[in-house]
Amino acid sequence: MKDVFELAQHDLLEAGGISTQELSRLMGELVSHQIDYGDLYFQSTYSESWALEEGIIKGGSFDIDRGVGVRAISGEKTGFAYADDIIFLALRDAIHAANSIVKHGGEHPVQAFKKKPGHQLYEPINPLYSFPEQDKVALLQRIDQYVRKKEPRAVQVSVSLAGEYDTVLILDSEGNQAADVRPLVRLHISLIVEHNGRRESGSSGGGGRFDYQHFLVGDLAFEYADEAIRQALINLEAIDAPAGAMPVVLGPGWPGVLLHEAVGHGMEGDFNRKGISIYSNRIGEKIASHLCTIVDNGTLPQRRGSLNIDDEGVPTQNNVLVENGVLKQYLLDKKNAKLMGLTSTGNGRRESYAHVPLPRMTNTYMLPGQSFPDEIIASIKKGLYAVNFGGGQVDITSGKFVFSASEAYLIENGKIGAPVKGATLIGNGPDVLNKISMVGNDLKLDQGVGVCGKDGQSVPVGVGQPTLRVDELTVGGTRTSHE
Repeated sequence: MKDVFELAQHDLLEAGGISTQELSRLMGELVSHQIDYGDLYFQSTYSESWALEEGIIKGGSFDIDRGVGVRAISGEKTGFAYADDIIFLALRDAIHAANSIVKHGGEHPVQAFKKKPGHQLYEPINPLYSFPEQDKVALLQRIDQYVRKKEPRAVQVSVSLAGEYDTVLILDSEGNQAADVRPLVRLHISLIVEHNGRRESGSSGGGGRFDYQHFLVGDLAFEYADEAIRQALINLEAIDAPAGAMPVVLGPGWPGVLLHEAVGHGMEGDFNRKGISIYSNRIGEKIASHLCTIVDNGTLPQRRGSLNIDDEGVPTQNNVLVENGVLKQYLLDKKNAKLMGLTSTGNGRRESYAHVPLPRMTNTYMLPGQSFPDEIIASIKKGLYAVNFGGGQVDITSGKFVFSASEAYLIENGKIGAPVKGATLIGNGPDVLNKISMVGNDLKLDQGVGVCGKDGQSVPVGVGQPTLRVDELTVGGTRTSHE
């Protein structure tokens, strides 16, 4: 495996003509006795996207973004500035701007930076070069033709391919140096089918920290296409969803996004330090059914939400958030950890060099239980089986959420019945956790499509869960449950 430190220094420092000696001197300017911590975050990102509609390439882009973010922390105050070019003068100006929040106490030279290695969860490869351009276009065209041939009722097909090659170098006032080279790719397929004047849609896709060749292993790209077709055809048959309080079974995999939103965000350190989360000051308390163990694990190989190091240079970890229903810990970056008298959990993440780090999730999921999925379905006389989710909203302070189910079915007499449309799930995160009475043995992670937003920043994440039974949840639909 290539040395990530050499790759990062060559791409980020040598290209800008910046020496490590100059960095040490500049870091000395950043650090004064009034500053608790400071860091430099160098980043170079090469990204591309391809989009095909109606058999024609309708969109394409290639971008290069390079820059450095400078941060100075003093207590709860953060001075931050960035430069969108990696050259000495721009870096020096950014350091002076970030340091303006406190009075200078003189220069403090920093000793030679020591390398802090991270994990090796993915290869430091450039996925953009793993496929010639003509092959990328040909793959999108093949998928389009495959969908149209397999499903003649498809009236619109869209296929997109995106890749990113991200290099980061982090140096801090404690003399640490960390580096990472992060590949990321994604393939997405959507279609609209029409039958007897009714139109419905379906979509599927996946991705992770590998190259484009991954989508051709075992015809994975065409498995995504099959799944998108299946969803669209199911929606053609869907009837109106019931409404009211009822037992709900959440399917494995992507429905874990409900845990991510309704539970995971409430575990992030900044919300808990400020006392605004529903979970604030509750470490050691029972907050969920004893069947629930929830983790945030940034160390899963090649997963979309995984990182060798977080964006503060700390190796990612497998953090147990809830164990057998008891709240064990929060997700922390360096700033919030220090203010809370704790240590970072490797969850300091930022969208880019132009953003400050925040405590964020990586891959968040519930561990499997003992029940078989069929057993869970059979335990319900009348309820709802939610397999896939669309959008949702959550209130961190109260834990209340609303999610739309993009694929759901009636459960009648212990068996999966007709598909339904228009179902929304309405509830409260802690309340749902305490109403989980059965946990499946079929843990599944999402296919690598998740994006999480917070404070205007977006980062790639992963979610997952086994099949779950929630004894009662409010379902919003278009007909009452007794109809």
